[in-house]
Amino acid sequence: MSTLRFFALKESLSRLPIIISENKKRSELFGKHVFKKDAMQQVLSHEAFQAVEDAINTGAKIDRLMADSIAAGMKQWALELGATHYTHWFQPLTGATAEKHDAFFEQTPEGNAIEKFEGAKLVQQEPDASSFPHGGIRNTFEARGYTAWDPTSPAFILDTTLCIPTVFVSYTGEALDNKTPLLRALAAIDHSATEVAKYFNKSVNKVTATLGWEQEYFLIDSALAASRPDIMQTGRALLGHAPAKGQQLDDHYFGSIPARALNFMKDLEQQCMLLGIPVKTRHNEVAPNQFELAPIFEEANLAVDHNSLIMDLMDRIAERHNLKVLFHEKPFAGVNGSGKHNNWSLATDTGVNLLSPGTTPMKNLQFLTFFVNTIKAVQDNEELIRASVASASNDHRLGAHEAPPAIMSVFIGKQLTAVLDELEKVTDGKLSPQEKTDLKLNVVGKIPEILLDNTDRNRTSSFAFTGNKFEFRAVGSTTNCAKPMVVLNTIVAKQLKDFKNEVDKLVDKKKMKKDDAIFNVLREYIKASKKIRFEGDGYSAAWQKEALKRKLSNHSSTPEALNIQLDKRSIAVFEEMAVMNSIELKARHDIELEEYIKRIQIESRVLGNIAKNHIIPTAIRYQNLLIKNVEGLKNIFAKDYENLAQEQLALITQISEYIGTINKDINAMVDARKSANKLDVKERAVNYKNEVLPFFDTIRYASDKLELLVEDKLWPLAKNRELLSLS
Repeated sequence: MSTLRFFALKESLSRLPIIISENKKRSELFGKHVFKKDAMQQVLSHEAFQAVEDAINTGAKIDRLMADSIAAGMKQWALELGATHYTHWFQPLTGATAEKHDAFFEQTPEGNAIEKFEGAKLVQQEPDASSFPHGGIRNTFEARGYTAWDPTSPAFILDTTLCIPTVFVSYTGEALDNKTPLLRALAAIDHSATEVAKYFNKSVNKVTATLGWEQEYFLIDSALAASRPDIMQTGRALLGHAPAKGQQLDDHYFGSIPARALNFMKDLEQQCMLLGIPVKTRHNEVAPNQFELAPIFEEANLAVDHNSLIMDLMDRIAERHNLKVLFHEKPFAGVNGSGKHNNWSLATDTGVNLLSPGTTPMKNLQFLTFFVNTIKAVQDNEELIRASVASASNDHRLGAHEAPPAIMSVFIGKQLTAVLDELEKVTDGKLSPQEKTDLKLNVVGKIPEILLDNTDRNRTSSFAFTGNKFEFRAVGSTTNCAKPMVVLNTIVAKQLKDFKNEVDKLVDKKKMKKDDAIFNVLREYIKASKKIRFEGDGYSAAWQKEALKRKLSNHSSTPEALNIQLDKRSIAVFEEMAVMNSIELKARHDIELEEYIKRIQIESRVLGNIAKNHIIPTAIRYQNLLIKNVEGLKNIFAKDYENLAQEQLALITQISEYIGTINKDINAMVDARKSANKLDVKERAVNYKNEVLPFFDTIRYASDKLELLVEDKLWPLAKNRELLSLS
């Protein structure tokens, strides 16, 4: 194994950057492999093109004859670009994407070959539903599930395969994927937000949720990664002493991008351009070998698809560059972990960002309406927000002093806090002309000026307003963006629905003017949502105490965070907004608990295997060298050898103690796993967290101490200092 480490180091140090030429402008490449409007117009009839447009814009169904026409045009376009196969590309509840490729190839009765692709194959297919996570929705013998075309996300060509984004549902109609509930949540926010936006502009007919994600990741040499069984099997280094130089000097952040990483990025960005993924930003992140890329904002469903696609692309392209991408939220101890900040906003079909102030008091009142309702939604559903980012890997990151804590809070800045404080003083009932004028001119009217200097970020806030959007910072780097976006859009849709009902009631029953009614309702929401707003340091002991006083949840682990999914009130919200029913929610709860258990179970097994088969034998080998040295000193110096060999004897003792600790804790960890596996899923998850996971730290501590004691040339695992150095 130590031979493998040094072979990997030699390979790593001899790598040369794979040069990527950039001959074409991004604008010339963008969307070339996407079946978007210009491509459709070239191969579809006017009627077929209009059918797709209607399906995208209004959700209209496409009939069979029209589907055949669309499929024929799509096939023609794909074949011209070298496609040989097609697939329904979907996002099951594994956290990854799924695809089954079928060739366009068919045989005629005469035995000749033709390329064939019909509307039935475009619109619907039938993969095995029981083989994906389903949380009990399907029995093993009930295999039928359906993928169905999502025309709102355009088809694309990856390598030689036409990929058709689809939803994935069971035979009985329940969602078995991440996309289906997302589409439902986006329909809910569209309806609720449009109804409220009409208070300010009657011509608004559609509101779109937008998303801009920021993907953080690590790059390490593929040969070094291959020498680490823990990295290859779990995505993180379960062992390894922190390097002497990590991120203390802050010299990696926004620094010059290493040549190998830069050429990987160039290659990735060219593929993104072809696939219509509007990546714009790239830079070094805080930790060594950590990087980030971010696209321009897109419609949320398309943005989620693009993030899922880009993670797959990154894995593929990294191989070409002899690199491995690590998406794990905390792949290395002692340095920053990785997040996937979700920047969320709402935009109207009239071109207005509803979370951006305007040029008039009325436009600013519109901004305040959506701004305050979003805060109120988070306030009332902060546990659901926490649950949407819960995972075994993100538990390592949240609260780790480079990410928000597990306590959910909203940061809006001092200036906007002052605005809300003023609005809180609004008179109950009808406003006097003077009060309304003062509010509009001196409070609401000055919001654009205030926001000019109010776009700072609070790194310790999970949900921060950053000028014209909310940044959901607690999302982990491995998370499918659909999960937090389903929750956020659902709760805001519900909140806006309630807001409209309250305003309409004041207008109809109390005969208030619309502005008065809006101010009155917003005033109550501002009061009710004060406890979620926090401007200070989220890591401070004072905030921990204050959050407890405010009765905010502090779920530090996934098992406790997920409990809220089965709460009656949570189920009622999702059912009222027609996003998920109780069966789907229960299934997701069970799936996520099972995944949590399996992640820790796998890591536990890998950790035990490495420690017993690599660390302990290496330590004993070095200990034997020390013993041989002591025996030699004794033979030469007789009685005086103990003075001369005292350091060696101390090392021998230390090594024995650490070996004993590792062996004892591995055995105890295995016993804890066996005991936990006898319990039901909920108790098992808690048991894995409380009884199995703590052994990771004690085994790691002893192993990392041995790494410092054992001679370097004997150590079998690539060390963190080597993994975090990309030449």
